[in-house]
Amino acid sequence: MAVFAIQTNRNIQTTRPTFFARKFEASVNQEIVNQLDSFLFGSLPQGTPGLSSYWENMYDEADGVHSLSDALLTHFHAFARLGLTRATSSLQGDSSDTRCRYFAMGHPVSVHIYFLSDEFQGYLVRHHATNLATSKLETLETWVMPKKFFKFTNPPNSFNRLQLAEIGTDWDAKERIFRNFGNLMGPMDEPVGMQKWGKGPNVTVTVVWIDPTNVIAATYDILIDASAEFTHYRPPLNLPLRPGMWTVRVLHHWSPVAETRFLITPLTHHKHLPIRQEEALKVHNGPAKNSYMEQSFHGLNPILNIPVHLGEVEAAEHNAGLTGAKLERWVDSLVGEVWSAVDVCSTAPSGCPVMQTCRETAWSSLSPDPKSQLGPPRANGRVR
Repeated sequence: MAVFAIQTNRNIQTTRPTFFARKFEASVNQEIVNQLDSFLFGSLPQGTPGLSSYWENMYDEADGVHSLSDALLTHFHAFARLGLTRATSSLQGDSSDTRCRYFAMGHPVSVHIYFLSDEFQGYLVRHHATNLATSKLETLETWVMPKKFFKFTNPPNSFNRLQLAEIGTDWDAKERIFRNFGNLMGPMDEPVGMQKWGKGPNVTVTVVWIDPTNVIAATYDILIDASAEFTHYRPPLNLPLRPGMWTVRVLHHWSPVAETRFLITPLTHHKHLPIRQEEALKVHNGPAKNSYMEQSFHGLNPILNIPVHLGEVEAAEHNAGLTGAKLERWVDSLVGEVWSAVDVCSTAPSGCPVMQTCRETAWSSLSPDPKSQLGPPRANGRVR
């Protein structure tokens, strides 16, 4: 069933009887939920905290780490470490000052998806860490935000129908969003390529997928109808995908139009336990014979000016066998290319003097959210 959104509301405003079925989903459109809430209970005052924010819990420690895939668990640990790195840099000055230095402890406590004004803002990861100055355990929350990678060629191509290209998993064709917000992917995932189009004449474009060692993994043509708004396709790539930064290029008459990049993150966990070298070598070395499809596209490398450097191949083969702290450093360097730790807060008074309290931090999942506070039913049936 489609989601009831602001545009739906405009479309049904008519004098004739209208019958329809829609669901409300704040992760797609929070504004219409606020409008309905205002209609039922009256408008909240301007400046009400959290009025344009929406937090959706996707993991809690009560669920157990077994409810997470190894790829998600890997990302959430990496996000927590990004937060600790940011906390360390928050106190400028004496390098021996350890009041804002932390050591990560255990699995994440909770994870929320964070939206502001109907725009995905990233993930909020709550996690334990030991403050090195006080040796006390603290619970912190880290906000990480994704970076943008889609870009048009410079100088721009005369072909101007393409508006956006994005790679991810869990594509929802009805709502036209990736349900895997932020596209957290590991070597065993099967990515989908999505393109958004403006109106124009029928046209055929070529899409090229390039792995981190400049192996051309796939290339295919898409016929774009004049009225097409979105297209999506999942190339049947052999797994595992090689970890690292991948590139997808869109070409028109073999002339570059735009490109985007996406991350396949190496796994620090296998079946929710720290990955061993034997397992790491299986999932981090790319597909058998470095062949993503039956057909080889090696002949296109010189045509598309995509050189294969022996040093990059050797580095990828070396990294495939990493475990423990060295693997974490590799993961953190890759995740840090794609995600930024925007801020960190503490659930209680902290040994770090510049650390904010989460309850007083507007983005935190622990901050006040009056619009979501409901009480017991009154005599008139209302909950607020």
